[in-house]
Amino acid sequence: MAQVSLRNVCKVFPGNIKAVDAVNLSIENKEFMVLVGPSGCGKSTTLRMIAGLEDISAGEIYIGNKLVNDLPAKDRDIAMVFQNYALYPHMTAFENMSFGLRLRRIPKAEIIQRVNDAADILGIKKLLNRKPKELSGGERQRVAVGRAIVRKPMVFLFDEPLSNLDAKMRVQMRTEIHKLHTRLQTTIIYVTHDQVEAMTMGDRIAVMKDGILHQVADPIQVYDHPKNKFVAGFIGSPPMNFMQGKIIKKDGRLYFDEGKIHVKLVDDIRQKMTSYIDRELTFGIRSEDIYDKLFVSEAPPENIVRVKCEVFEPIGSEVYLYLNTGKHTFIARVGAHDRPKINQDMDLVFDMSKAHFFDKDTEETIV
Repeated sequence: MAQVSLRNVCKVFPGNIKAVDAVNLSIENKEFMVLVGPSGCGKSTTLRMIAGLEDISAGEIYIGNKLVNDLPAKDRDIAMVFQNYALYPHMTAFENMSFGLRLRRIPKAEIIQRVNDAADILGIKKLLNRKPKELSGGERQRVAVGRAIVRKPMVFLFDEPLSNLDAKMRVQMRTEIHKLHTRLQTTIIYVTHDQVEAMTMGDRIAVMKDGILHQVADPIQVYDHPKNKFVAGFIGSPPMNFMQGKIIKKDGRLYFDEGKIHVKLVDDIRQKMTSYIDRELTFGIRSEDIYDKLFVSEAPPENIVRVKCEVFEPIGSEVYLYLNTGKHTFIARVGAHDRPKINQDMDLVFDMSKAHFFDKDTEETIV
């Protein structure tokens, strides 16, 4: 079984720079776990500690129920795919893929079989006699993945493997890696700063910032129920809109008020919000939960907001509207048919059943 468990794992670099701070994470057998976060958050350092390429400062790492803190990388039964592919330029694709097997003195016939099987899976059999300089970025990435596959490890580790590819190839390779996981039924730990990759690939995602693990859950849970303001703003494209304001009580009802925006809270969250009456907090709403009133048949008047549209960006099936209340700017994601006039006022409808609220001081989610 290929479970991976991190227990209070820390990494402190010289100068008392804490790159990873007491991370606790359990990855189940055959799970596709994605570590995601901004550059410098500690995700690659965490992966390198699992691989044995980086010493840990404190804590314990288990692979398959075996403590591996002091185990060399070659003895951990893992295979790693790097961002820069790490292919030997003087070797053919076949030689690159078989190199680790030859070092382990695997019989020649078995090496040939394993490489051919991996090449079939990845669709690169016709490329086996080419050297890396004769391959495209996507082909080199396939060879790097193939080199990992032939080892038949307990755990695959991917360190931002798609970041050097163009947009179209990233989408294609994302799909290929996802299909590969389904076919091989093995444990994968995948590091990326791209939240779209995280959302589309992971069984669960672990969101990191400043060496701290902020939330671990399936992608939809993280998207719909972020644990704090950082997670809410990092996961989602465009990012969640945030506005500072107060909860006020009027005629027995609760409203969020930021000066120009005055919208009623849904009854379901009223009890949780009573302690925030007349207190500053952060209101969050995703761009797809804001609608142009022209295309809403029945809009509650207390959820209508008048704003100025400063820019609109058509992106094919959707349009991004960049809006200004005079106090806050935010983005609405609307249908492709929506073409408001620039620098003129328009009415929007906020879907308050999808609203998020965060404590101003702790930035933790209230509802």
